[in-house]
Amino acid sequence: MKILALDTSTEYCSLALWLDGNMLCKEVLAGQKHTELLLPMLQEMLAKSGLALTQLDGFAFGAGPGSFTGLRIACGIVQGLALATDLPIIGISTLEAMAQRIGTSHVMAALDARMGEIYYAAYTQTVDSWSIIQAPILCLPQHIPQLPGERCWVGCGSGFDQHHELLSHLYSNSLCRIEQGCYPHAQEIAQLAAPKLMKGLGIAAEEAAPVYIRNKVALKENER
Repeated sequence: MKILALDTSTEYCSLALWLDGNMLCKEVLAGQKHTELLLPMLQEMLAKSGLALTQLDGFAFGAGPGSFTGLRIACGIVQGLALATDLPIIGISTLEAMAQRIGTSHVMAALDARMGEIYYAAYTQTVDSWSIIQAPILCLPQHIPQLPGERCWVGCGSGFDQHHELLSHLYSNSLCRIEQGCYPHAQEIAQLAAPKLMKGLGIAAEEAAPVYIRNKVALKENER
């Protein structure tokens, strides 16, 4: 199984090439230059691997939530590649990708959604996948839902970085630690996509779409 994965949901731009369990990865702090950086990174990675696009088995991308522009960039690029090669696509939750990156059994993932809000989800690890305890939502950090049971949770993502003190207080009885500096990466997106593509769960290019959660990108003047 050979999969090309990419993520542009945050200020980082990352690519990963899954080669039967082995991985080639590359990332840069792109700011707002994802579009101009991504294709040269892709060409470099394919050249390094000695593979052509037609030798791949599918594509994966960070579907969201995240930056509206970044999600559209990732989705648009994999759609173009999939149409050109007639290969399937898998969209992976950026929050689940962060849980995969942390790798502990109970993970709360939160991305800064701006406008004073966060994208939030909670997962527990099973034998070969992640179970969703709290599906991805958009909320104010002070309205973050409490989780069932008395488990030791690890928090990660820019939402926890941005609201460290508040979230530490709200989860004082269940939060073991916060892993700072965690963000979605193509490596974990490839890891999560591989078993899905192996099961034939990929979709056609025209069916791929970003997962925004929020329906607007900025506050109006009278809402500030």
